[in-house]
Amino acid sequence: MKSAALRSSVINDLVLLLCVGLRLVLVHGGGPEINSWLLRLGHEPQFHNRLRVTDALTMEVVEMVLVGKDARLLVARPAPDAAVLGFAGEVARVDPAILHPILANGHIPVIASVAADEHGQSYNVNADTAAGEIAAAVGAEKLILLTDVAGILEDRNGPNSLVKDIDISGIRKMAAEGKVAGGMIPKVKCCVRSLAQGVRTASIRAGRVPHSLLLEIMTDEGAGTMITGGV
Repeated sequence: MKSAALRSSVINDLVLLLCVGLRLVLVHGGGPEINSWLLRLGHEPQFHNRLRVTDALTMEVVEMVLVGKDARLLVARPAPDAAVLGFAGEVARVDPAILHPILANGHIPVIASVAADEHGQSYNVNADTAAGEIAAAVGAEKLILLTDVAGILEDRNGPNSLVKDIDISGIRKMAAEGKVAGGMIPKVKCCVRSLAQGVRTASIRAGRVPHSLLLEIMTDEGAGTMITGGV
């Protein structure tokens, strides 16, 4: 999403998929833009276990960049590591009622990963996590995470070791063996959780590959890793 050409390509592909009858929900974060604004303000971005440490100033910047919190679609609660992560939250519940008429009228809801708790306090929610919970809440057939890596690798140091298809038991085995690490951990967790809640497939795809969404949905030649249900 740092590339204007790729951004335009993804949007065009989303519109094409909508025109051929798919119902789509787009969830986005804004990590690079948030980092850029924090640095302009002289505030070094901080992370803990690959999640953003969100103090009061960072939360203001997150809201400025992402907006969000519309219609109480997402209700947040503090993350388990709240003492370290500050206003980083997780999804307590999803109320998808606002999405149904938008989808029924042929539009694509665009959702930012900011949510408030029961008392109105804003929280920065990991966008992948938010997407997984929303996918489950609307009964989505597919969850697709577009990222800047090829997918899940059997060998983290082997770029040619891409795992194209795997089930939940297989991905849990890889995680136990330490083959899932770094920024891939929250992505895999949200995929597994969405599958456990009824989503049929969850994919981690290389967003830098042109038309990766079309390849994923309309062909058998996906550009990444597809995780399917099964225990």
